[in-house]
Parts: sequence; structure tokens; C-alpha cells
Amino acid sequence: MSTNRSASTRPHKELVHRPQVAIVIVAAVGALLAVGFVHLPRQSADLPALARYAMEVALPRWKTTEPVNEVVYGTRGFDTFGETFLLLAAVVSVVVLTRRKEARRGFIGEHEAGEHEQAQDDPTGGGGDPRARTAEQAETAGEGALTRTDFPTPDWQPLGVPAPVRAQAMTVIVRVAARVASPVLAVAGMYLVAWGYSPGGGFPGGAVIAGVVLLVYAAFGYKRVAGVVRPGIIEAVELGGALAIIACESLGLFLRGSFSANWLPLAPVGTIRGGGILQVFSGSEMIEVGTGLVLVIFSILGMAHDWTPDEEDDRQHSGGRKR
Repeated sequence: MSTNRSASTRPHKELVHRPQVAIVIVAAVGALLAVGFVHLPRQSADLPALARYAMEVALPRWKTTEPVNEVVYGTRGFDTFGETFLLLAAVVSVVVLTRRKEARRGFIGEHEAGEHEQAQDDPTGGGGDPRARTAEQAETAGEGALTRTDFPTPDWQPLGVPAPVRAQAMTVIVRVAARVASPVLAVAGMYLVAWGYSPGGGFPGGAVIAGVVLLVYAAFGYKRVAGVVRPGIIEAVELGGALAIIACESLGLFLRGSFSANWLPLAPVGTIRGGGILQVFSGSEMIEVGTGLVLVIFSILGMAHDWTPDEEDDRQHSGGRKR
């Protein structure tokens, strides 16, 4: 007892801050950045061999004015193929780790046997007291409805309310800005990928599409994107993009004798079909990257449902009071 009393009265030891260590680390990083900046190639420096080759073949061989896309999807197309499927593997890993609990299926009959035994013990179908069942059904039915402290948007909530904001959507200013910016960003991302004027092509285009979905979600709440952001839909679209990449690259091996070789006719410079398979690869990658990022973002957001205690457990721990 004396030991516990002395431990409880012992003053809490504050964390020790060591600013000297932080200063040394920041100074070291700053020195490395300074050295790297000093040794950057100047304007008069010779181009690397790969960059020089891309400048030489981009127009005559691929009919594209973007040498970066020639490197990414042409000269080093196999590397981009591997990087894309590394991203796909990362997306699959995140989805598997964050997958919500699925309903148990009794394939050997234990689930059905349990239901049969429960029906014999309680023919009324749940809980002995009819009033308790009625209260539980009413509570379950009202879980999805708005309570007096919930509002569709913050604009419905009175000013000066001390309670936290419970609205899913944001203010009218943010919603209007999202309505204006979302279509512009989506069209701009697809335009840059389709015409091949974006260095990197599908990767930044896919990130733009994922950003648009996240912007709509943040401004309007999950209900506005729930019809589109569904695992059954997004996973199928992502798989379609991955299969299109595989087909695009593999056809070069069968039709031209080399993996990632161009097998499409080249259109004039500055057109959508200029670049051959560069455009097909870039567009397919935009689909795969965009849907993959959406899956990762909403899978992580959805983890809060399973990682928080259930409402029934909360009531039990709080002595029957609903918190």
C-alpha cells in the first residue's frame, strides 16, 4: 500500500526537449541541400545521353512533342510498367489490410445449427422482454436519421452553439468553390493526358482525378461520392486499367517482336493519336493510378469504423449511459 501511495503522489516527469539535437540535424540537412544545389548542372552543361536520345527520337519516331513521355512510356516503358504494378501491389496490400469485417458464412453448418438452437431456446426471436426488443428496434431504426444535434450542412446549425460541428458537408463557400474547381481540374487532368503535353502523363493525371474525388468528398461529405466510390466499382475499373496496360505492352512483343514496342499507326504531330502506344499506356495508367489512389484513401478513411469501440460496448463501459 505504501508503495502504491508513493507512486501515485510522485510528480509527473516532463519530457526532456533537446533543441541542440534538432539544430544539428537541421544544419546537416541544410548543408547537404546547399552542396547539392551548388553542384546542379548549369544551363550550358551537356544533356545526359538518355535525354539527348529522347530529344532526337521524340518527334521523328513517336510524333510527340513531349520528350519526357517518350522516356517514360517509350525508351523506358518497361520500367514504367514495373513501377505501375508496384503501385498496384501497394494498393492491393492496403485494401487487404483495411478490409472491413465480413459476415461469417457457416459452410460446415455451425451457423445454421446455432440459429436453430437459439430458436428453440427463445421462440419469440430475441431477448425475453418484448419492451426491450421494441426499444432496441427503435434505436436501430433511428441510427441513420438526423438527431437534433446533426445538420446536413454547417449553414443549418445556429451560431454560437458550443457543441462540435456534426455536419458532413462544409460551408456554402467551400461547396461553391468545389463545384467550380472540380470540373475544371478533372477536364484539365484528362486533357493533359489525352494530348500528351503533360510530363509523366498518366501518373499526374491519375493523381488529379483522385484529388477531384477527395475534394468533392471533403466539401460535400461521403453521401455525394458513395454512389461512385464503392469497392465493387472502383476495383473493377482499376483492374480494367491494369489489363489495358498489360495488353498494350504485350501486343508490342507479339506484333513487333519487342515488349513495349509501338504497334499503332502514328498520327500527325500535335494530335491525340500522335505517339502511338504512348497515349494508350498513359491513358490506361491514369485510370489505374487514379482508381488506385481513391481505393487507398477511402480504405484508410474507412478503418475508423472497425478500429473504434462499438456503441454497445461504450454503453456497457459507461454503466448503461449513452455517451
